[in-house]
Amino acid sequence: MRQIQSVKNTDQVRWFAARTRCGAELSVGGRLEKLGVENFIPTEKRSHTRGHACYERALIPCLVFLRATKQQACALANEEAVPVKYLVDPATRSLLVVPDKQMDDFRRVLDLSTDEGGLMDRPLSLGDRVRVVKGALAGVEGYVLEFKGRTYVVVRLLDSWFAKASVPRAWLEKI
Repeated sequence: MRQIQSVKNTDQVRWFAARTRCGAELSVGGRLEKLGVENFIPTEKRSHTRGHACYERALIPCLVFLRATKQQACALANEEAVPVKYLVDPATRSLLVVPDKQMDDFRRVLDLSTDEGGLMDRPLSLGDRVRVVKGALAGVEGYVLEFKGRTYVVVRLLDSWFAKASVPRAWLEKI
């Protein structure tokens, strides 16, 4: 069997991106956890409109990120039969490595956009009454304002004074 070209320092733990069957992302993630492999699957919480039941679904179909050495990653697919196929860097023809900084930034941004109200199904309009659901201003209620490409929550005091604070749009929920 032909060996895939190795990345430098094959014993170094790195993030790898892999494809799996559509709908199998969470079960693959659970299997990786049982094997002690750190992994990340971008998900969002959804709820059924009738039954109030919540469930989690993958935001990026068929994609799983896992952190391992190259040797461990290959063993997961070949020896442990974890159903993944690694993405390959076309320039090096080696397994695609996601730099730690990029993965950390990606995870943090997804956390901000999906946690507690996150990816917005219903867009906000200027003047909508909103509640801040995350960050130092969590619980503050006001109105949406956009100015020079930034989103603000505006709070008024006695219809005479107004204060505004820049807040990521994903941290706002319509009330």
